[in-house]
Amino acid sequence: MYDEENFRFQGPGKTTRRVTLRLRVLDGGPKGVLTAKGPAQFFSGVKVREETEVQVSDAHATLDLFAQLGFQILVVYRKHRTVYVVNQVNVTLDVLEFGHFAEIEGPLEAIPSIARDLGLDPAKALKDSYSVLARKFEAGKKKAARKTPAPAAAATA
Repeated sequence: MYDEENFRFQGPGKTTRRVTLRLRVLDGGPKGVLTAKGPAQFFSGVKVREETEVQVSDAHATLDLFAQLGFQILVVYRKHRTVYVVNQVNVTLDVLEFGHFAEIEGPLEAIPSIARDLGLDPAKALKDSYSVLARKFEAGKKKAARKTPAPAAAATA
C-alpha cells in the first residue's frame, strides 16, 4: 500500500498529443516515477498501450525541469494504491477522490479470465484514463459551485 500524487503534463510539440507524460510522486516524495504512455488501443474491452517508466530520485526537481522545458501541469490527482499478485498478474485497487477502481496488468490473454474470476466484466471497463476522470470530476465540482447560491447576508438592526 502506498499513496501517489500524479501530475499529468501538457507541453510543446506534437509528442504530447500522442504520448501521455505523467510524474508519480510516491508517498510524498522525494522519489517518483516518470511515465510516458503511448496511445491506447482496446482489445475485447482490455486497454493496451506502450508504457515506458523511469525512476526519479527527486520528483520535485523533475517538476521544475518540466516547467523549464515549457510543460504545464494539466491535472493533478491523488490515489491510494494497493497491489496484489494473482497468477503472476498485478491486480491493483485504487482509491481516488472520484471513485474506487481496479486495474489488472499482465499478459493480454490472462486479463479477461482474471477479471471474470474477480467478478469484473472486461466489456464494461472504463475507457477514460484517471487524468480524464479527474478533469471531469473537477469540472463537475466547479459547475456545482456555480449553481450553489451564496448564503444570504443577515442584517441586524
